[in-house]
Amino acid sequence: MTNNHLLWKKCNFIACFFAITLQASCMSDSSEKDNQSARQGTNGQSWTTLGNRELPSVVSTSSPKASSQKWQDYNPTPSFLKSITQDNISLTMDDGVKISLSVGQPLDNNGKPLNEPTPTIVTFTPYNKNAGGDLLPGTGINPTFLFQGYNHVVIDVRGTGRSGGGWDPFSAREQADYSQVLDWIVSQPWSNGTIGLYGISATATAGLLAASSGHPSVKAVFSIVPHGDIYRDVVFVGGQASIAFLPAWMSAVTALSIVNPTFYEQPEQFATAVLQHILGLNDFLIPRTAGVLLEQSETAYDNEYWKTKAPLEFATRNKAPTFIVGGLFDIFQRSEPLNYEALKQHTTAKLLIGPWHHLQAAAGEGLPTQNIPALDHIALMWFDRYLKLEPNGAESLPNVTQWVWGQESYTTSSDWPHPSAKALRLFLHDNGSLMRSKAPAASTPTTVLQQPINGICSQSSLQISLGLVGYAPLPCWYEDNLAQALEATFDSPILDEDIYINGPIQADIWVSTTALNAGLVVRLSDLQPNGIARALTSGIQTASLRAVDERKSRYLNGEMIQPWHPFTRETVQPLKQNEVVKVSVEIFPTSALVKKGHQLRISVGASNFPFAAMPLPSLAQSALGVLSIHTTDIETSSIVLPIVPVSEL
Repeated sequence: MTNNHLLWKKCNFIACFFAITLQASCMSDSSEKDNQSARQGTNGQSWTTLGNRELPSVVSTSSPKASSQKWQDYNPTPSFLKSITQDNISLTMDDGVKISLSVGQPLDNNGKPLNEPTPTIVTFTPYNKNAGGDLLPGTGINPTFLFQGYNHVVIDVRGTGRSGGGWDPFSAREQADYSQVLDWIVSQPWSNGTIGLYGISATATAGLLAASSGHPSVKAVFSIVPHGDIYRDVVFVGGQASIAFLPAWMSAVTALSIVNPTFYEQPEQFATAVLQHILGLNDFLIPRTAGVLLEQSETAYDNEYWKTKAPLEFATRNKAPTFIVGGLFDIFQRSEPLNYEALKQHTTAKLLIGPWHHLQAAAGEGLPTQNIPALDHIALMWFDRYLKLEPNGAESLPNVTQWVWGQESYTTSSDWPHPSAKALRLFLHDNGSLMRSKAPAASTPTTVLQQPINGICSQSSLQISLGLVGYAPLPCWYEDNLAQALEATFDSPILDEDIYINGPIQADIWVSTTALNAGLVVRLSDLQPNGIARALTSGIQTASLRAVDERKSRYLNGEMIQPWHPFTRETVQPLKQNEVVKVSVEIFPTSALVKKGHQLRISVGASNFPFAAMPLPSLAQSALGVLSIHTTDIETSSIVLPIVPVSEL
């Protein structure tokens, strides 16, 4: 038995962590680790940032600590009880396309417009302003804002609803429309020139991008479940296509744009817009769907087209105080904390992450609780502070509020990633164990069949369906046991103390395949004493797209903990049959308390359908192969976890 195994037996998981880390570092290739730390410039620092397409990773600077103020409800008595909405107002953009919008305004007690201009909240939506508010609450005119003295303007983005043109979400052309619409709003007699941007999902992303335009009227942003980099979040997550979400989303938006429930109102305007929408299908929906399936370069690989749609690339231009709401099982789980991190250094930013999938997050399900108000109340507090300049303390709310699995409650912290986190690397062994020590040299590879449809009933399916499949009350939406039946599992010793995981995670898996390509799925579970593997988070990666840009990857204590994959045609690394390679898998961030008496479980498989699937050419290369997971002292398959002291809870 190795010294590390003996040390593990003599002390508990957490108490041993620092001792074993020191001992293991002496046994590892210390020169490479020192070079890596020097290259990243960490010099003993805790976190680095995650880079982006243009910028490298740098040493992270923590946000200023929030005051000791706790969460409290904010629900002032409505100032107005009546409102009016002017619908289907048409604006002509500089290229001649007509954009349609609705304006909601408060009325005084006599039912007349106010005598003075007021602040305006703005929402850019692809969901049809005349129908979206019923289908997705928060995307239509919000009475809460009107009754508190705000105007609320909702705009059909180009190619959707009543607006003309063809739809290409978040394109440079759409973003040019944002500024022109904002110019029109601030020129109206009912506007005092102060604007807040509000939205959910796509409308939240549009708000972040509109704020990044630098328009001087934008003073605050409230963004519920926005993406940060749609390519890496859902389009080609880990190099695999989101066949469940992307086509369904694009088709739903297109349907809402063509089948309009208010077609009888201004029928000429409706007919003109619908004709332009149909003609525009060949500009985005059809070619991009084909590009996803056929692995065409302009769609399947990262490029300027996808960069333009990524708020993370332009966050430094957003100077408005911004509140981000996310969910631990949301489709944009990866990017919501990244949006906060990108904003916190140059503006006031707050982050709230709940135990939600997409639709739950949109509604703020379960709020109010623990003094955290309903989302409308938080948004109102935010806008009152920065649009009306009321001293309500919004800027002193906790910087970060997260739900913690296992604790089953919210906790607050001064920053994300958590400033107190330390990197813990655990190694996979061929006997199915997950240990702090490396596996012995004579380890035997563990094999799984490369089949493309594992994960149909899993947390990932619940996530990518926006939670809709959850209406069928099956335990597999929250438990990994069924998915793990076709995966290799690796379990830690039974924990002697609670451990708290908070932040992004990376798995470094050495694999070979009998095929010419492979998908790699890594799930992190809380294995309970009753044998249930509670799903915490997961990641996926195509082996041929395994290239990592170390300059842009995130590090914690010198350990790479969030890889940056370029996903470009130039960085494709074809596999040879039975060639052993290392694949670094980005596992989406989570926050979880794994309790004493439980175990950590890592499972490794070949597919996570329908969350993502290889495009047809790569799928053909990988079909019916056998994937081998290598766990020797040289081919050191492992996972890196961000461990936070439980006392921080």
